[in-house]
Amino acid sequence: MPQAPLANRQLDDPRLEAKAHELMLTIRCLTCQSQSIADSDASMAGDLRNQIRTRIAAGEEPEAIRKWLVARYGDYISYSPQVTALTWPLFVLPALLLLIAALLLRRRFIKGGK
Repeated sequence: MPQAPLANRQLDDPRLEAKAHELMLTIRCLTCQSQSIADSDASMAGDLRNQIRTRIAAGEEPEAIRKWLVARYGDYISYSPQVTALTWPLFVLPALLLLIAALLLRRRFIKGGK
């Protein structure tokens, strides 16, 4: 299949292209999984770049496009995860573990100093 028209061709308006490129850097390539779609040569990444550029050119805001992509492909597609009812422990647990470790170390040093 031929590549999508805007997969590798930038938008004519530099301001719109900058918005599109900024969004592309935060979207994970589902084929490569270790690259953003801005850096990937995979055909699926090209299709997503085309979708983003087409929607940006049509006046859609990047955050609306991100939400559409997450709804379509799941949270994994975004390098900028959102705090939700399902993901909040991933954000809270590391801080909680550090707090517990600091309290345990403090108690140990205070007891050790006496």
